[in-house]
Amino acid sequence: MQGKWFKRVIGVVAVGAMVAGFAYALREKPQMVDVGAVTRGPMRVTVSQEGVTRVREVYAVSSPIAGHLARTVLDEGDTVRAGVTVVAAIHPLDPPLIDSRSQAELIAARDAARAAVSMAEIDLKRLQSDLQFARDNLQRAEALAKTKFLAQSALQKAGTDVEVLEAQIGSAQAAIELRRAELASAEARLIPPNDPNRKPDASCCVYLTAPVDGVILSVFARSEQPVAVGTKIAEIGDPADLEVTVDLLSSDAVRVATGSKAEIFDWGGEKALSAKVRRIDPAGFTKVSALGIEEQRVNLVLDLEENDPRLGHGFRVYARLTLWQSDETLQLPISALFRDGRQWSVFVVRDGRAQQVAVEIGQMNDETAQLLGGLAEGERVILHPSDMISAGTLVEERKE
Repeated sequence: MQGKWFKRVIGVVAVGAMVAGFAYALREKPQMVDVGAVTRGPMRVTVSQEGVTRVREVYAVSSPIAGHLARTVLDEGDTVRAGVTVVAAIHPLDPPLIDSRSQAELIAARDAARAAVSMAEIDLKRLQSDLQFARDNLQRAEALAKTKFLAQSALQKAGTDVEVLEAQIGSAQAAIELRRAELASAEARLIPPNDPNRKPDASCCVYLTAPVDGVILSVFARSEQPVAVGTKIAEIGDPADLEVTVDLLSSDAVRVATGSKAEIFDWGGEKALSAKVRRIDPAGFTKVSALGIEEQRVNLVLDLEENDPRLGHGFRVYARLTLWQSDETLQLPISALFRDGRQWSVFVVRDGRAQQVAVEIGQMNDETAQLLGGLAEGERVILHPSDMISAGTLVEERKE
């Protein structure tokens, strides 16, 4: 009898254990989640963009005339003094090469000029002979006039003839000088570029001196070469007086005000440099992004409030500009937010279960979002909620 009851007790215990095992296996398991808190504190919204440093005032040294530039002896980084340091020297251009047809035309022009000189000299000799004859006539007329055998009018005419011929001789001499100058011009046009008889003139060159005190930033024409009017030779500036240019999307630029604080980072130094927005360009421009998308961008100019001597002209930097800032505001981690239709929502941990709550969001940055309504300070929200989380889901905070 006792053995029968013992077997029944054993059977009941076994069945109970099986039922308990099934119940344990089928129980609701909590989902492991990361949890963040709604806090109150300072918050700042920024935008970061790549920029370039540049000297505030860059002076370009350009050629004022067309000529032959001598080799530039200055290098980038050399210090120059205003009005003292010679940046470049420009010599006259060599005469051009003459082709056979042009040479024949120039030779013919030279021969014609020589003939013109000969004709002018012959005319001068003729006038000189006429003048000598007129002077002799004047002397005879004066002798006859003393004896009253010649009228005064004849004497005056003889004197006038002499004066006229003297004037003509002066004109003939000037004509000879003119013809000789034309001959010299024709011969000059025949001078070849490699003429060994050409003598250099030390006072013929134009020397370009530095317009300001500073440093050579760039040398564009280093070798000896012909240059045209306006050819840029070098740039001069003061590397200690730097500014930063940054191009932002126009939608971000309208949120930045002149005088806004900024910081320069990732420039290679140990710490970020403070800066301030000095100017926002009134006109934008179109720029194609790396993805091939056309973007409207606006240039901003920043003044460095602290400089580093290692920075120079044209260095790449990154600028972080403040778009919005608050010393104390309610905020939550941005990773807790998700869209439910057109409404921002979060999962709040209450009594060990997830509860979906709609929230009103203001400003957002890369880490946190400004909370305008829906939650109170100190409430815990689920970070990076997966599709396994829904309203009423049992959750458990993941321990690190």
